Order: sequence, then structure tokens, then C-alpha cells
Amino acid sequence: MTNSPAGRSRAAAPARRETFSSRKLFILSAIGSAVGLGNIWRFPYIAYENGGGAFLIPYLVALLCAGIPLLFLDYSIGHRFRGSAPLSYRRLHRAAEPIGWWQVLICFVIAIYYAAIIAWAAMYTWFSVTKAWGDDAEGFFFGDFLQTADTAGVSFDFVSKIFFPMLAVWIVVIVIMVAGVNKGISRANAVFLPLLVVMFVVLVVQSLFLDGAMVGLNAFFTPDWTALQNPSVWAAAFGHIFFSLSVAFGIMVTYSSYLKRKTDLTGSGLVVAFANSGFELLAGIGVFAALGFMSVASGVAVDEVASGGIGLAFVAFPTIVSEAPFGAVLGVLFFGSLVFAGLTSLVSILEVIVAAFQDKLGWSRKGATLVVTIPIAVISLILFPTTTGIQLLDTSDAFVNQFGILACALVAIIVISAGLGSLPRLQKHLNVTSTLKVGTVWRILVGGVVPVVLGYLLINELQSKSSEQYSDYPAWFNGVFGWGMAGALIVGALLLSLIPWSEKSKLKDPEYEAFNAAAHAEGDVDNNLKEVNS
Repeated sequence: MTNSPAGRSRAAAPARRETFSSRKLFILSAIGSAVGLGNIWRFPYIAYENGGGAFLIPYLVALLCAGIPLLFLDYSIGHRFRGSAPLSYRRLHRAAEPIGWWQVLICFVIAIYYAAIIAWAAMYTWFSVTKAWGDDAEGFFFGDFLQTADTAGVSFDFVSKIFFPMLAVWIVVIVIMVAGVNKGISRANAVFLPLLVVMFVVLVVQSLFLDGAMVGLNAFFTPDWTALQNPSVWAAAFGHIFFSLSVAFGIMVTYSSYLKRKTDLTGSGLVVAFANSGFELLAGIGVFAALGFMSVASGVAVDEVASGGIGLAFVAFPTIVSEAPFGAVLGVLFFGSLVFAGLTSLVSILEVIVAAFQDKLGWSRKGATLVVTIPIAVISLILFPTTTGIQLLDTSDAFVNQFGILACALVAIIVISAGLGSLPRLQKHLNVTSTLKVGTVWRILVGGVVPVVLGYLLINELQSKSSEQYSDYPAWFNGVFGWGMAGALIVGALLLSLIPWSEKSKLKDPEYEAFNAAAHAEGDVDNNLKEVNS
């Protein structure tokens, strides 16, 4: 049979692009990507620092004026052009391909350090049972557990209690990635996300019954209306939304490319956005109820025990676990939630990279996954389970967020809106496939409001990080792993875009051309198709 012309034709045909088997699985995967570590340890403290209950106003404005419009933009690009970030941007216009690779490299940097935080959370899930940190949670975390070096640098003094959990994280994630979109990513999110929600709801309920919970909730929700007059509060709201929804760094472009042609894009986007924000509000309630208990138990004000990021997760919360009734259960729920939230996000980050190389080089799913994820895992396991791992993580995270994600988002929006004038075309695509129609307001928000906000945030960050050394680390350290890395992302993106597309790549994909023909019949004309395929 395979010797016949028809058989040979079928054998030579490129593999069809994977798709989510249902819209529900896409929504679960998109929520799993958006709900990450930042929702649990970043949002509560940012809200508290920036006006408490009053912060919900700029947060809601940022969600409606920037977060959701950008989510729709990512969905329209990925779904319309049926590819990874580099392929979708290439199909949008040949000159736009480097933007996609910039997003891929941002995900590469995040992936290599994200696994370390998941491993820490996994260990602390067990430590919650044993109370391994004793009476000094901060000293234990930075000293006994991380064995942090006195000076920032690059050390190869490995810490075994971090290395082996990180190795386990990478094995689990690579297995999920090799299995593919439906058998791996969809199934993992279908298991991890419900577990995360159930665990966190139980955590919140338990926190609300702690002595002093209302003290924490009053601190969290009491509005400081004067904060609304401060531009930095509004900037904090917009900045958080960009990171919270996983927009503008390739994830939603890639995930939406796996959707079937007749899919309600804007309806799906609203579900993802509001589910993510609902989880953040839930996190704020649970975290500050627990901090209220800590405040009352220690006899100090909430503002003296409240912290964000690593300090909240690995210093403040272990202290709560040690003192609260049924503290071990509270700790297992909290750190277990961090593990599941981190895993779903890491899977989505890696998918951006795997899909990009699979599309460009024509590799199989399994081959692309192994060639991409194993080197990333090796780099991660060399740099971060060491005595200088936390300093590398801190600097990389700060600079890739501000001068990677925000800068790339600004460039992408300017290119799409002003450079290529593609917003009307993408608007048309959204409206063809969606129940909620977008119009001129959406184009104004994406092409006008969002670039202004991003520009303001970037200027502030440039002034802040240029005026003093970040975290008082050595100048060479910030130069290499901060500024140098941010610049290397741009150079690397340009170089990767110069690599020729493989003959087996998805660039000349019959399935995409069929999709394009159907879109053409609906009035969505791809005038760039001949140029792309040349």
C-alpha cells in the first residue's frame, strides 16, 4: 500500500499540527499557565503596599484596559497564523520573526530558574510536617537550606538537598512535554489545576478560622483612597497584570495555535482572565488571614510581618506554620499549591520553546522536546542548586521581567499596530470566530493606551536600575546576568531568525494554507502568504 503513489503522498505529508481536543482543555491549560507563583506570593503584597482595598480599582482598570486586550491580541495572532511565536510572527510579516524568537528566549531564561523555586516548594511541603526550620525560618532558608554564599557570583558548590528535587521536577516536566499537547499538557493541567484549586480553597478556609484572621483581612481590604493619586500605584497595577496573565511572551500565542478553527476566542479569553483574577483575590484572602494570625501571635502590626515574594513564601509562612493550630496541614496546602501552580506554568513556558524549534526545523514532537528540554535542564541543574543560585535567580528574574517581557511587549505592539497596521485585520479575525465582538475601543487600547503604559514602566525601571546596583550585587554580576542577559536576548533573537527554515518545517504547511483559504472565504485575507512562503 505504501508503495503506491497515494501511499507515498500520505507518507511524505507533514504531520498535522496538534490541537486541543476541546475548548475546555485549552481554557484549563491557559488558566494553568496564568496561575503561577506570582498569583500566590506577589499579588497579595502588591495590593497591600499600594492602597489595600483601593488597589482593586487600578487593578480592575489595568485588567480591562491592558490585560484582556493583550490576551485577545495574543489569541488572534496564534489562532490566525497557526504556529509557534516565531512562525506566527513570520506569517504576520517576514520582518516580525525576531519578535517571536525574543519571546522564546525570554521563556528560556525563565525556565532555567523556575524549576528551582518549584523544587524549594516541594522540599518545604515536607518541611511543613517536620518543622525543619526550627525557631529561625529566615536563618534556615538562607543558611541551612540554600547555603547562600556571602558574595554574589558563579559557584559550583552544589547543594544536594536542592539538586535532587530539581532533578525530579525536570524529569516530571520532560515526561509531560514528550507526551504532547493532548496526552501531556492537557492531561497534566486537567489533574494539577483542580488539585491546586481544591488545596487552595481548603487553605483559605483554614486560614479564616485562625485567631487574628480578621486583623489581616482588615489590613488587606481597608482602602487607602489617597493611594489612587499616586502614579506608581497605577503603574504597579498595570505591571502586575502584564506578568500575571502570561501575555506578550509567547505562551498564549503558542497555546491558541492549537485551537480548532471555529473557537470562541474572546469568550475563552474572558474566562481565563477572570479565573486568574479570582484566584489572585482568593490568594490575598488566604495569605493575609494567615498574616493576621502571625501579627496577633507575635504582638506586632501586620505591616511588620507582611512581605512579598520569596520572603513571604519561605520565611513568613514557615513561621505561621510553626505557630498555627494544624500548622502542618496549612503548610502542606500552601507549599503544595506552589508546586502545582509552578508545574503548570513551567510546562507552558517550555512549550513556547519546543514548539518554536519544532516548527522551524521540522523536528518531530519527541525529538524537539528532548533536544530542547534536556539542555535547558542541564543548564538549570548546573547554575541553580548551588550556593549562589538564589542571587542568580534574583537578578535574572528582575531583569528578564522588566527588560525582557515589558520591552518585548512594547516592541511587538508598536510593530503590529504602527509598523504593520495589522490591528484591523486581527480584529476581523477575532470577530469572525468569537461571540463577544471587539471594535475601535480594542484597537485604541492595544495601539494607544498599552504602549504608553509600557513605555512609562520601562522608563521608571531604567531610571531605578541605572541609579544604583540592583540588590547591592557587584557591578560585574549585574552587568553579566542583568543588563548583559537582557541585551543577549535581542541579539540571540536576531541570530535565530537568520537560520533557514527547514524543508520539513511548518512554514509551507498545507494545513495552514487550508485554514487561510477558509479565512479568505470569510473575508480575512492573508496578503502576506506568498511572501511568507517564498
